[in-house]
Amino acid sequence: MATLLEMAAEIVAAHASTTTMTKEELMTELVELHKTLGALEKGETPAVEGAVADAEAAAPVISLKKAFGKDKVTCMICGKEMKTLARHLKTAHDLKPTEYRKQFGIPSKQPLAARNYSESRRAMAVERGLGDNLAKARAARGKKK
Repeated sequence: MATLLEMAAEIVAAHASTTTMTKEELMTELVELHKTLGALEKGETPAVEGAVADAEAAAPVISLKKAFGKDKVTCMICGKEMKTLARHLKTAHDLKPTEYRKQFGIPSKQPLAARNYSESRRAMAVERGLGDNLAKARAARGKKK
């Protein structure tokens, strides 16, 4: 039978093959997984993931002011940087944007996307004439009524 370290390394390698991870994240995951497997082998109950999530929820990784930049938005739970947070919140933290805003006191007017990303999407919509199409559709609907 494989040793705990070998099993942990195989599991982390499989996870790393599908997910982009930094060296620190790989090491942290390997250590945590090894501890969990060791606890399971001894018949102990491993640390509950929810307890870690509650501890993370108590203190944001980054300040509110630094979290929302021009080119990127940083998740205040895990510290990952991206262009938009909505999908990340659902997949990684199982949170809705409203729950995330409430947890960290983020105003509802603050977009959960980087400013440059939002501006480029807006410019693309204007370029394609999506606003004009919407106005035409609303006018047509108004005529039907």
